[in-house]
Order: sequence, then C-alpha cells, then structure tokens
Amino acid sequence: MTASIAYLGLLDDEDILLDIAALELSALDHPGVDLAPYLAQLAAIEAEIEEEARVGEEAATGPEQAAILARILAGRHGFSGDSQSYDAPLNTDMIRVLDRRKGLPVSLAILYVALARRIGWSADALNTPGHVLVRIGPESAPIMVDPFHDGAAVRREGLLTLLRRALGQAARYDARHVAPMANRLVLVRLLLNQATRAEAEGDGGRALTLYRRIVEVAPGNAQGWWDLARLQLSTGRIDDARTSLSAMLEVTRDSGSRAHIAAALEALAGR
Repeated sequence: MTASIAYLGLLDDEDILLDIAALELSALDHPGVDLAPYLAQLAAIEAEIEEEARVGEEAATGPEQAAILARILAGRHGFSGDSQSYDAPLNTDMIRVLDRRKGLPVSLAILYVALARRIGWSADALNTPGHVLVRIGPESAPIMVDPFHDGAAVRREGLLTLLRRALGQAARYDARHVAPMANRLVLVRLLLNQATRAEAEGDGGRALTLYRRIVEVAPGNAQGWWDLARLQLSTGRIDDARTSLSAMLEVTRDSGSRAHIAAALEALAGR
C-alpha cells in the first residue's frame, strides 16, 4: 500500500475533500511532482466563483449556482469533456485534467462538486450509470448538470438518453440512477475507471496497482477486495489473494456473498 493516501481510508466520508484527494491519488503516478501550483490553481478558481456569486447577489437556487460554475469552469477556464480521446488515462488523472482542462464525466464532476462546496453550496456527484452527473443547489431548488458538456442542465429526457446509452433501450428512470454518491465512492469510481481500462488493455500490473488503491481508499468496498483477489490469483499471488478474500469477508454481511467467499478461500487452501 502507498502511505501517502493511507489516511483517506481512515477519514469519515464527509471529511474527504474530493479535489484534494483526487490530486493526491494522481500524484502517485507523478513521482516528485509539486502539488502547490495545482492547489493554487484551485484556490484561484474558488476565489473567482465566490466573487461572481457575491457580485451577482443572486445565487440562491441551483440553476443560478450552476450557471456561475459553468461560466467560470467551462466558459472562462475551458474545462470540458474530452470526446476525441475519451478513453485516454490522462482524462482521469487529476493533474493532467488541470493541465489540459479536459477530462471524463467523473473527473470534471469532482471539480464542480468540490468547488461548489468550497464556497458553501450544496453539491453532489450522482451515481448515474456510465456518465457521472452533478446535482447543485439547495434541496428546495436543485438542478442536475453535466460537467462533461460544459455544465449544461440535464432534464429528464436527457437523463433517459444517457441511461439507455449505458443500460440499453429498455432502461427506465430509477431514482437510484441519480442518487448522490458518497465521497469515497466517487474516488472509487475514478480509480475503477482507470483500473478497468488497464485490465481491458492487458496491463495487469497497472490494474493491480489501481485495485490496491481502491481498497486503501475504501477498505469497506467488498467489490474492490474481490477484484483485487481475482487479479492476484490470475498472476499467481495466492497468499495475497487469500489475504484480500479474508479482508472482503470482514466487510461483507450478505450471507450469500460470505458463502461464496468462504468457498473461494477453501478452494485456495489446497493450492
């Protein structure tokens, strides 16, 4: 495990600062990088958003707040979705996202949510299949936006299009698809995006590294432990796979899953 992010797994979820955590995860792939300029960049953007909100004096509703975020992040600073090289790993590498002003829905959502929260606005990344969206604004007047498309508002019809693209034409609206994600789950989704792409490209070593980061950030994430054990087993790391399955057993309460894990451990006992 990497000591520099170990503290993330110990924090209460509400104490995780998404933008800072994403930068620290990114720094693991950039040895020796100085994060100070990136932290300064975020602080400067925060100041611009706060000034815009103060001058306008009309940022009480979600649409008003979302408009300011889009105007600053997309309009002034050019943060937008990378449609041309969508699958490139740099789109989920927060250092490169800040360098290029391009990213995937999940990385751009982190910026929108974190910067909104910095000035006291309510914002959450949503657990939308295949394309993370953001909800901004107070409970009485929120709005759903798409950071990948320059912070554009997402109406029910647009949401249904996204769902059908990810889940098939038979997909129907379900409140679970727009449920707010816990901060830890947002980071898991960021890392999982990288891990699944690495695995698909046959880079098992990179995938293994990323799954290790997932369980370090979210030690209670049973699926992360399962995927880590699966990769460890496929590369002959039998003892490591046993350790990961045992860790998964500690955090899993579902009886069916526990039986499945116990069977896997029993199968490994003779190897």
